[in-house]
Amino acid sequence: MALRQTSNRISPDIQAKLKRLGSVPPDAYQFFRKTTPIKSGNARKNTDYDSTETGGTITGDYPYANRLNEGYSRQAPEGMTKPTIAHIRRLVRKILG
Repeated sequence: MALRQTSNRISPDIQAKLKRLGSVPPDAYQFFRKTTPIKSGNARKNTDYDSTETGGTITGDYPYANRLNEGYSRQAPEGMTKPTIAHIRRLVRKILG
């Protein structure tokens, strides 16, 4: 889906929502990190966020990242991605109404 702006005037309500939507990626990163199981702290320490990518990218740079994300840990039986996606959906619904 493509959006095209035909006017330089955007309603203040839409501008406010766009600004609030900009906070979703960093918030999602914080949620993802908080959801990441902690035993030695290595997984959380090596979970990074790159905001230069479109929308931002969360990267787990440790050998067992996929295993944790598949629910290997009792601390995060659903992994980290599924709960983070649900969190993002809640945020977007709240912002857009």
